[in-house]
Amino acid sequence: MSVLDQLTNRDQVFDFLAPEASPVDVRHGPILYMEDVSVSFDGFKAINNLNLTIDDGELRCIIGPNGAGKTTMMDIITGKTRPDTGSVWFGSRHNLLNMNEPDIASLGIGRKFQKPTVFEALTVFENLELAMAADKRILPTLTAIMKPEYRDQIDEVLEMIGLQSLRDRPAGILSHGQKQWLEIGMLLMQKPRLLLVDEPVAGMTEQEMERTAELLTSLAGKQSVVVVEHDMGFVRSIAREVTVLHQGSVLAEGSMDQVSNDPEVIKVYLGEEA
Repeated sequence: MSVLDQLTNRDQVFDFLAPEASPVDVRHGPILYMEDVSVSFDGFKAINNLNLTIDDGELRCIIGPNGAGKTTMMDIITGKTRPDTGSVWFGSRHNLLNMNEPDIASLGIGRKFQKPTVFEALTVFENLELAMAADKRILPTLTAIMKPEYRDQIDEVLEMIGLQSLRDRPAGILSHGQKQWLEIGMLLMQKPRLLLVDEPVAGMTEQEMERTAELLTSLAGKQSVVVVEHDMGFVRSIAREVTVLHQGSVLAEGSMDQVSNDPEVIKVYLGEEA
């Protein structure tokens, strides 16, 4: 069959559309383990002997003042930044420091940046369909049709993110909050085991914040979710375990009540008047 015939033949079904299940092994420990991680930029120590453990299915909130190392921490986990020292493991088998960004993503680590990045000219459904494709080569993407079970997966994610009624509308007409939910849905299409979510409620209305809290808490147990956020009201509404970063290392960990009453946290993050 010629290339042109393949491009016009929509009767072929490709299995590549279904992302493989993450091979991460958590039988003997946490899903994410960072030990003694440090990295410096031009003499500034952005991460300083950071030790962090995330359990499988856990929802963890990370807070801290500007410059505490939150973004750099996520850059290290996803392979964007290489630390000077330390170790970072995904499950018991995968040393993330020996892997590049695409390989880390394919293992099942998804990252949601603060600003939503969706394809505004495509429909909500098409954004999710495109996100599902594990093989981004142009030929199979153009010639593939979905099996019923893959369409069912999109319908399930649409219900989860609350955009069923907008499935056939262009993503460009969505509100800011709805675009955030769509991007989370696009990550969910890839069946991640660990989601890193950066300031998900920045710029949202109160109603959108409440819906986002419901969405993220519903994911816990199915995925491990790490949320970096500045809005303390939102953190309190979803937090089960909170980690406070300061000057690139862990200052305190515990429930929101525990960390908010910690004298050192009050001093460096919440303010002397808290």
